[in-house]
Amino acid sequence: MPWTRDEMAARAARELKDGFYVNLGIGIPTLVANHVPPGINVQLQSENGMLGLGPFPYEGEEDPDLINAGKQTITELPTSSYFDSAQSFAMIRGGHIDLSILGALQVAQNGDLANWMIPGKMVKGMGGAMDLVAGVKRVVVLMEHTAGGKPKLLRRCTLPLTGARVVDLVITDLGVFEIARRGPERMRLIELAPGVTEAEVRARTEADYEVALAGAA
Repeated sequence: MPWTRDEMAARAARELKDGFYVNLGIGIPTLVANHVPPGINVQLQSENGMLGLGPFPYEGEEDPDLINAGKQTITELPTSSYFDSAQSFAMIRGGHIDLSILGALQVAQNGDLANWMIPGKMVKGMGGAMDLVAGVKRVVVLMEHTAGGKPKLLRRCTLPLTGARVVDLVITDLGVFEIARRGPERMRLIELAPGVTEAEVRARTEADYEVALAGAA
């Protein structure tokens, strides 16, 4: 059975390392804040000017002045700090963010990312996504495997790129893909969601990939 959105976020949270500074994109990635593993100390950053995001508040405990970049209400921690947009993007562009977890519309097998323009929709711009993929040390994409039955893992992106060869790991509701961007570029399937078969993944994926599952022959 494919992972739920919460299960996808929990899997993405396993990529967090102690001491990391992490940016969470809008959509499914914001759920990662609820799944930080015990004993792991990370600082979650939001480009609207907050460092040290806590999990989502319980119903009735929301503070409308505390929001993330996706305008969702959040909680603060004893370590939280606040700053203006210029400082926020200086942090991102200066290479001080260890990991960015983003949503995507398309990912190509070489790590190209398209995550800001939906065909036929009014587009105001890509927000901070271009800065994030250019300035952070590692990029993880968290998205559903298909959209309207069409694959989102492609040989080449057909939408305008947010960044070229920037994605390191893709987590979908069907499994986890690693993208090697040093040396020969390749995409590898390294994990399946429980009950999902490689044949199911293959049928829903346009991109070429290698199978490197643990325990596979």
